[in-house]
Amino acid sequence: MDYSQTLNYLNSLGNEVLTAKYGLENTHTLLERLGRPDHGLKCVLVAGTNGKGSVAAMIDSIARAAGHKTALYTSPHLVNIEERIRVEGSEISSADFARLATRVRLASESLVEEGQLPTCPTFFEQITAIALCHFNEAAVDFAVLEVGIGGRLDATNAVDRMLSVITSIDYDHQHLLGNTIFDITNEKAAIIQRGSRAVIGRQRYQIATDVLMRRCLTETALPVFSNEPTEINLGETGRMTFDYESASGHYSHILLGLRGRHQAENAAAAIEAAEVLTELGFVIPREAIIKGLRQAQWAGRLELIEDRPALLLDGAHNPAGARALRAYIEETRRGHVTLVFGAMNDKDIEGMTSELFESFDCIVLTQAPNARSASTARLGKLALETSRNVIFTETVPQALSWARSVTPPDGLVCVAGSLYLVGEVKRLIAEEDRQPQV
Repeated sequence: MDYSQTLNYLNSLGNEVLTAKYGLENTHTLLERLGRPDHGLKCVLVAGTNGKGSVAAMIDSIARAAGHKTALYTSPHLVNIEERIRVEGSEISSADFARLATRVRLASESLVEEGQLPTCPTFFEQITAIALCHFNEAAVDFAVLEVGIGGRLDATNAVDRMLSVITSIDYDHQHLLGNTIFDITNEKAAIIQRGSRAVIGRQRYQIATDVLMRRCLTETALPVFSNEPTEINLGETGRMTFDYESASGHYSHILLGLRGRHQAENAAAAIEAAEVLTELGFVIPREAIIKGLRQAQWAGRLELIEDRPALLLDGAHNPAGARALRAYIEETRRGHVTLVFGAMNDKDIEGMTSELFESFDCIVLTQAPNARSASTARLGKLALETSRNVIFTETVPQALSWARSVTPPDGLVCVAGSLYLVGEVKRLIAEEDRQPQV
């Protein structure tokens, strides 16, 4: 398959979430057919409700600052599917992606034809296999894998790992993971593997901490629990600084590359993970930790695009994420702020909107081009409960145009509620940047 054929094939497998089949049998069988590209690959798995992508990006940035050849696997992508698979900070090439996708497709279809699998592996299972094949070919020192959904039955959990990292656990994907923090934590705690190491990030709920500790004891996995960062302040650059007392030493006035007060807790988990990696033989000096945190980037998470008005892009796709976004807006706002909002139907939209809507001067509602998108009619009922300044739009381009038109040049347009919405806005901005200047 060429690149275009590859995208058509993967998209034909169905919506990544709606058609997902959770379980490890397909992934194990597919990886066996591919020669177990994950065997011999040193892995760090990162799970959690919020912050897992940020922590994965921080660990990768820190390790690269220390001179290690690392790989990073994340999801979902915002604009191009290659974003999910990176080696030494660079996305997989479209040619390599198509080549490896062809290999994975042929293996998948042969397993079905032979009766070893009842159905073809899913979109996410095949993308995971493509990533592992690429990382194997690149002979990386180690790979950082962000868990897709949950942990216990996620395709990433099919690999062995030397370190598991659990970030903050909150309510999300209850239809898949359970309706209580106890149930959700049990699903995510399952990435902690017998005899490995674990880093446990700061938890909002005591029951989550208890479940994670019990899992570590049961699996004889040696855990490190993140401490609470202190002296968190908004610096002159608009980014946060903080102090931290780790298991091995004290860090003062660390500057974060990622925006938001909540990123200090994510950075704390990344620091502890870096120190554990040093114990495991991947030496990461203190200077590399500081540099890596300063240089870390993670698109679509409080990503600021300077313009008139400026654009702030943030997924904020569950109540905890919405709460963090609201805190950032309230701490940094200097004038009029417009919200462009769209969400997926299977999310806790009521919880998200109750956290967000009151903080904005104008709300522009829209739908991302995704089968899971909630209708503007559903969103509008909630918006009109808290604001009289609500604009309904049918498409994301219309929403962005309206938001810019009602926001003063020195104001801010915030796009939030779904990473799919953020990705569509990033695509539109990229198209604008390619337009010839007149």
